[in-house]
Amino acid sequence: MACRPSGSGSYTVVIIPLRTSLYSLDALRFYLWIKRMKDLEKEKDALWSGLEILERTRLWYLQRLEENRARQDDIETNSVFGSCQEGAAEVPPSLLRSRIQRVNGSLGSVMSEPNVMSRSDPSLLETVADSDLRWHNSVLTQEVSDKNRQISMLELEKDALLEQLDELQV
Repeated sequence: MACRPSGSGSYTVVIIPLRTSLYSLDALRFYLWIKRMKDLEKEKDALWSGLEILERTRLWYLQRLEENRARQDDIETNSVFGSCQEGAAEVPPSLLRSRIQRVNGSLGSVMSEPNVMSRSDPSLLETVADSDLRWHNSVLTQEVSDKNRQISMLELEKDALLEQLDELQV
């Protein structure tokens, strides 16, 4: 089982130099892989936080159940003796309500945290699609530049041939 790292919660970034261009398909795949690993690490940390909150909540509820059972036993034993007074150490309902609301708020914030993703997270798919579009755009831009260079060279050759033709006709 993995453990949540102690400390500031920072992440380690590993950069592995590639032998190819920064704009190559391998570089893009590597970048997307690293980004996915970082997102998975954040998701794991968020899940660990949620698990810790759930464990604390479970222990809190178990403690409350034990207190209520003890209180019921006290009430039953006191009712046998004719005294039906409640314990002085009883927690006020407003305090219980505020604690329950705080736990629910913590669980809600963990569930709505933007770093927690499922496998079919649309933002990840949009990121991959955006990266693919950027990659295709850079490839097409490079091809257009190559074609423009070829056109310029052909125009220069055409001009040179037209000059030679003019010289031959004179």
